[in-house]
Amino acid sequence: MKRYNMIFKGRVQGVGFRYKSFMIANELGLTGDVYNLYDGDVEVNVQGDQEKIDIFLDRLSHDRFIRIDKVNIKEEEIKNDEKKFKLS
Repeated sequence: MKRYNMIFKGRVQGVGFRYKSFMIANELGLTGDVYNLYDGDVEVNVQGDQEKIDIFLDRLSHDRFIRIDKVNIKEEEIKNDEKKFKLS
């Protein structure tokens, strides 16, 4: 089990990025949240099995409307009480 904080830079607002993150995370059984930042980036906190997190990232990066230029990733402490992935 891993937990990451990720900041996505590029064309990630106004293109369905948060909704797609939410749908993929729920399909894979991941927990966390996703929200827009004021500077045009999107922040994602995601928790689950590393293999599923890798699939989550791969699927996010293959969308004709989304363009990810850079992702800043930090590993964080597991939140044992987190039960779902939230769209904020």
